Amino acid sequence: MQTKPLLYGLIGFFLGGLLVAIAATTFNKPEQETRANTNSSMSSMSMDDMTADLKNKTGDEFDKAFIASMIAHHEGAVEMAKLSAKNAKHEEVKTLSNNIITAQEKEIAEMKQWQMDWGYSSMMMDHGSMSH
Repeated sequence: MQTKPLLYGLIGFFLGGLLVAIAATTFNKPEQETRANTNSSMSSMSMDDMTADLKNKTGDEFDKAFIASMIAHHEGAVEMAKLSAKNAKHEEVKTLSNNIITAQEKEIAEMKQWQMDWGYSSMMMDHGSMSH
């Protein structure tokens, strides 16, 4: 049945978001704050910042920002899951972590392909100049 991969993907997505949110609010390191203030990349934005950035966007502008935010979000979840797969005590946590890694790496690849296909990628300058 195809519902198991979907269920694992959804669980991984929500747990990844929860883990990122907990990490973002728990760890308060000055070097991270400085980097966030000087670096405008999605990876330095909090989930609240990413969501707020999307609120007034629609259409192509929304899709571009949403995909970029979700890639950053998923990459953070994968990094956390890799640590968990290595360092967790309970086998259930390690299994969940490996499922998150598998599901979200697949989704990252898919979203990066969409960026290229739709001209959102900076590597695809010839397509990017076609969008407004």
